[in-house]
Amino acid sequence: MTIVAQVIKNKAVQSIFTIAPNATVLEAIKIMADKGVGALVVAEDEKLVGIFSERDYTRKVTLMERSSNTTPVSDIMTSKVITVGLNNTVEECLQLMTDRHLRHLPVLDKEKLVGFISIGDLVKAAMEDQRVLIEQLQQYISG
Repeated sequence: MTIVAQVIKNKAVQSIFTIAPNATVLEAIKIMADKGVGALVVAEDEKLVGIFSERDYTRKVTLMERSSNTTPVSDIMTSKVITVGLNNTVEECLQLMTDRHLRHLPVLDKEKLVGFISIGDLVKAAMEDQRVLIEQLQQYISG
């Protein structure tokens, strides 16, 4: 059973892209586009204070006709952040994401941000776990 620490280790890009809460939404969108990511960790003095996602942008800027140039990230970020630890399993994280309708989870180790995983990262890990299990079962059956 794969744990979050292994998922982070196996990620092609292990960088955690962050933005300050007082930055504009336009700045956040530019970083997301440049880095090819769907969400940013919002951090202040290295402390996790929120998540800014494409979903936040669509629902809280575009639909509410706010300006990306003047709206600060703090006004529209998700501030009630659900986190996981390094020892949580892929299955636990997938269940949490399904139940809470999340696409990204910050990973904390003793209150310190050490990773940021997406549902895609977790699905990839779950598929690899299943592949390994199938391979083991096939070897067991064939003797």
